[in-house]
Amino acid sequence: MTWRIDWRASFGVLGTILTYLALTMLVPLMVSVVYMEDIWVFILSIIITVFIGLGLKRLDPDPDLGPQEALLLVSLAWIAAPIVGTIPFLLAGIGTDSTIGLQTGSFNALTTSVVNALFESTSGFTTTGATVLGDISLEQHSHAVLMWRQLTQWLGGMGIIVLMIAILPEVAVNGAELMRSEAPGPELQKLTPKIAETARALWIIYFGFTVLLVVILYGLHVAGLALGIELAPNMNLYNAVAHAFTTLPTGGFSPKADSIAAFSAIVQWVIIPFMVIAGVNFALFWHVIRGEAELLYKNSEFRTYAGLLAALFAVLAFLLFGGAVPKTDPGGVTNGATENALRQAAFQIGSLMNSTGYATADFAEWAEGGTEAQFVLLFAMFVGGSAGSTGGGVKVIRWLVVMKAIRRELYTSARPDVVQPVRLGGDVVDEDAIRGILVFTLLYLALFLFAAVFIMLDSARIGVNLTVLESVSASLATIGNIGPGFGKLGPFGNYLFFSDASKLLMVGLMWFGRLEIVPVLSLFVVGVSDSS
Repeated sequence: MTWRIDWRASFGVLGTILTYLALTMLVPLMVSVVYMEDIWVFILSIIITVFIGLGLKRLDPDPDLGPQEALLLVSLAWIAAPIVGTIPFLLAGIGTDSTIGLQTGSFNALTTSVVNALFESTSGFTTTGATVLGDISLEQHSHAVLMWRQLTQWLGGMGIIVLMIAILPEVAVNGAELMRSEAPGPELQKLTPKIAETARALWIIYFGFTVLLVVILYGLHVAGLALGIELAPNMNLYNAVAHAFTTLPTGGFSPKADSIAAFSAIVQWVIIPFMVIAGVNFALFWHVIRGEAELLYKNSEFRTYAGLLAALFAVLAFLLFGGAVPKTDPGGVTNGATENALRQAAFQIGSLMNSTGYATADFAEWAEGGTEAQFVLLFAMFVGGSAGSTGGGVKVIRWLVVMKAIRRELYTSARPDVVQPVRLGGDVVDEDAIRGILVFTLLYLALFLFAAVFIMLDSARIGVNLTVLESVSASLATIGNIGPGFGKLGPFGNYLFFSDASKLLMVGLMWFGRLEIVPVLSLFVVGVSDSS
């Protein structure tokens, strides 16, 4: 049996999505007007994006999407959005690198600037948080450009397609298939009879948490000024909005070179629970709002997620307080400071397990006192958040199913006559779902290992010697949409030194990781079927 994809329908809807995406650039445009910086950059970016969107829409003004067209649309949207997202970077003339810009005029410099801009934009929309900005500061880049960088993560967090389903009737018609392809995790929970209402509910919850964080962060700043004390001296309205835009989507971008380390301890404590919230299935919050809070505690994935957070926090806090890293190291764990050790442990685990990528300490330096703490963080990076959250990684529910499936195989090997289903929360997991989870996990690990080897070999080719841990963390940080790695890729480092080939590979890894591999590879399978 062969399948035919009506690519014109997919591109037609993509044109509508890009047209609406242009409207989101009004946010950095307003910022540019306030600060009188790069106004023309965003006016021109909006015009170009609308022109591209309307041009694509003309391919099929009245599209009809089937399952294959939905898969194609989701994959295309997550390619097109980062490409459009590069326009403000390139028009600003920074090329995401203050030392290699478009103004040099050479072809190689132009290529590198475009690749860097694509890397930065893809990292934003996929909420990865890896950066090639050599110098992150308002002295080097305008408020508007950095706000656009923050906004790309907020748009990508809950999902561009989910947003379009919530507001566009023509997209909502096939919303269930589209959300299933885009939603993070192996299952899609329909909260309301209409899928468009489900999409709106998820975005309203997401928006509500974002506004709440802005109010708290800026409120601390205002309260400190009123009381004459330094509660949050650097957390002005711009920074409050910028960091709320990248906390809830577990993105990790910051307009500050020192990330959250640039702010007070109370700001760091406030951000921790919001990172944890972002790693929870947002459907559970919908049930809590409806007065069904007991479903939160009954959910096996949530209980495992909370238990892992608590256990990893306890282990890391013990290592930090017990001196497993130098007590005067650049990571900031000072001699005998209990509060600091607890805060550093809670922040790093909350950030890396949920793939946020924020940092309050340079954990890349922690190996000086032993690698135990770094291995705890590496394990947290592998776990990931919950299905239906904005967190990256493999996801807790998949690890649960994989462990239970392995246990079942071991059990039935000794007792071949016993039929033992895999259960989650008392419910039997469908065998097709188990097979899908095992396939995803195998593909994830295979891509991760292949990319780690390629990155190490390619870096050696250009004279950059990476350790095994650095290569592994570069691959894991991009396919897991995590951001920072270890060594040169630490929380205060960047990916600028990689070759264009490695950066493009990592762009692909971020794309695969955000769409969770299978929807993308399914297109190739369909393509093979078409040609056979």
